[in-house]
Amino acid sequence: MKITLVRHTEVEEAYHKCYNGHIDIGLSKKGEEDAKRLAKVFESREFDRVYCSDLKRTQATLKPFTQVKDAIYTELLREKSWGKHEGKTFDAIITEGEIEYRDFLQWIHALDGEDYEVYVERIRHFFLEELLAQEFNSILVVTHAGVIRVLMALVQKLSLEEAFYIDVPYSAYVIFDTVEMSFSEVRV
Repeated sequence: MKITLVRHTEVEEAYHKCYNGHIDIGLSKKGEEDAKRLAKVFESREFDRVYCSDLKRTQATLKPFTQVKDAIYTELLREKSWGKHEGKTFDAIITEGEIEYRDFLQWIHALDGEDYEVYVERIRHFFLEELLAQEFNSILVVTHAGVIRVLMALVQKLSLEEAFYIDVPYSAYVIFDTVEMSFSEVRV
């Protein structure tokens, strides 16, 4: 099976470089245009199943796709919740003075919201149990950069810190081949 993972397109400018998590924000004008462009890339592709995060930015990315009518929207594909830190940049969180950055894992665990192990397990279970149990050839998933990176970390046996250095820009997509357990290069 091949799973095409698409990161949502650009969000509203006020939320760039922020821990957006479960905030239900929309796309920028550029994001709306990029969604149309991305839909054309996949226009002739047929997918046995389409999944999308239930948040507005992913739904708006999928909206111009011809495959939108068959989509299953699920909170299982949401980014990690950052609780009270959602919508804030790294610098803004540091300026608040509640949390000091010592290293990647300490920082991730210090931030509020969904427990990181619970988040990783949610991603592992959805992709490596639920989807792999299905007998499809091709699946489209519209989701968030963190979800894509966590899946890459799990499959490629990377640390989460290594995975989070993988550049997955807005509008990017990658294909996960479940037979070879490998990823194509990230494409934009």
